Amino acid sequence: MDLMGMMGKLRETQQKLEETKKRLDTVLIDEQSSDGLLKVTITANTTIKSITVDDALLEDKEQLEDYIVMVMNKAIERASAVNQTELDAVSKMDLPMIPGMEDMFK
Repeated sequence: MDLMGMMGKLRETQQKLEETKKRLDTVLIDEQSSDGLLKVTITANTTIKSITVDDALLEDKEQLEDYIVMVMNKAIERASAVNQTELDAVSKMDLPMIPGMEDMFK
């Protein structure tokens, strides 16, 4: 087993993971309520970029709060799936499997 080669691969993979995380800050996920009254945009790293609320929702605070929770949860779920898929793809590229190391990339 070439320990130096493995360490180089590990550093290379860590660098690719960091680059991917930075790139995911630029990947935007748009989500909206089924009636289009509330829209959110977040990054694949789950940073909120914008929330747009239709005036119709301003009349009912409880309904607005429900909409925000529902739409944000859907957006976060989608963003997390994109994030995980991208990071999994990088961490599995040409990386030698060392027992116990698979948990490092979760």
